[in-house]
Amino acid sequence: MPVPRPRITVSGVRTAFAASRTRLAAALVAVLALPGAATAAPAPPTAPPLSAEASDPKLLGWMQGAPPPEDKRIRYTDDDYFSFPKLRWTACHFRQLMPTVGVSRGAGAARALPRRLDDAIDALSFTPLGSSTRMTWAQSLPANYTDGIVVLHDGVVVYERYSGCLDEHGQHGAMSVTKSITGLLGEMLVAEGVIDETERVGAIIPELKDSAFGDATVKQVLEMTTALRYSEDYADPNAEVWQYSAAGSTLPPPAGYTGPRSYYDYLQTVQKQGRHGDAFGYKTINTDALGWIIARRTGQSVAQLLQSRIWQRLGAEQDAYYTVDSTGTPFAGGGFNAGLRDLARVGQLLLDDGKVGGQSVVPAAAIARIRAGGSTQAFAKAGYAQLPGWSYRGMWWISHNDHGAYMARGVHGQALYIDPTARVVIARFGSHPVAGNSANDPTTLPAFDAVARYLMTQP
Repeated sequence: MPVPRPRITVSGVRTAFAASRTRLAAALVAVLALPGAATAAPAPPTAPPLSAEASDPKLLGWMQGAPPPEDKRIRYTDDDYFSFPKLRWTACHFRQLMPTVGVSRGAGAARALPRRLDDAIDALSFTPLGSSTRMTWAQSLPANYTDGIVVLHDGVVVYERYSGCLDEHGQHGAMSVTKSITGLLGEMLVAEGVIDETERVGAIIPELKDSAFGDATVKQVLEMTTALRYSEDYADPNAEVWQYSAAGSTLPPPAGYTGPRSYYDYLQTVQKQGRHGDAFGYKTINTDALGWIIARRTGQSVAQLLQSRIWQRLGAEQDAYYTVDSTGTPFAGGGFNAGLRDLARVGQLLLDDGKVGGQSVVPAAAIARIRAGGSTQAFAKAGYAQLPGWSYRGMWWISHNDHGAYMARGVHGQALYIDPTARVVIARFGSHPVAGNSANDPTTLPAFDAVARYLMTQP
């Protein structure tokens, strides 16, 4: 039975949420990809931010003490709970601030990751994009406010560092790397025939029949070439992102609010703008629509499916978790949190064509589809100047370089980079003061490529 479409007006949302807009923006930046956030030029700061060393959450004393002093406390209801420098603590502690659902690793032993650390990596140098001054790998870590980074070469840990809020036992928000996890689940189900990528979304989810998603195909959702009237421009008080943020909030709504109260409720209100399939448009709501498709076709949420099909077969060291909305729906577009080495294990799974210990976990065909990439022409229309020749497929970013590298990307510096030619996986968690990846891409992309090419020369 279709869920009734909720009544919503832009003016009602704007009035009801005017007083809390700053806090809602902070919450969204924590988990959403801003319009063009992967590469959009960051707004110039009013003053230089504290360095990585000076903004270390331990040094600043966030949430230390029993109880912490009032000026060192961080609450979800604070306007600035995910503003720099507080975000350098928050990125590792979402489950202490908001409702979550777990992804269990199961009762088995973790699959060991062999170690052969290569101290020479720190001294590797590269030239950042747009610069003539070389930088070393070691210098790039604080420059990008790296909380943790691990490099695998052929499944062996050759480099591992932690800083800020993270250590080897901690978990960190993956932000929009979550989208690629959801995309992997979607491509897996397509490869297995559970989902037909040519099917219309409205045929799978009747509740979305009259929305913009209704006549879009699953493939268009997976490649984010849907035509949606949806803006994540926080400077615009009428942008649809405010309605979306209100729907996903787990806090009590303001008096008089009559809009959607969950991610799925909101998706039903999205209207069409343009023609599906014409151009790539990076919009978080596509991933939540895919999460609903997955749940409807399998009877399991993305958290449950990830747990049963991948996490408990991955040999993970830690449980993972998702943030959820007020109905307990996992945030498929940005709510995943995990340990760093376990994120690297996901990368190794893709590098090994979906196998763990010789056993197939994800069909190799699903990995091949992701690696093949999407339409470079559709991608080019989105204007990602720092990613020329790239594409987007299965909610992964495909470089189409001579190594066939591809990656998952999230705001504030989250990354999972896979180089099939060099047999290298790089997993990184960060808390960069600027959300958009354009702030770290000039350093990140050549650094990752330099390490991969160096490791190719090693035994």
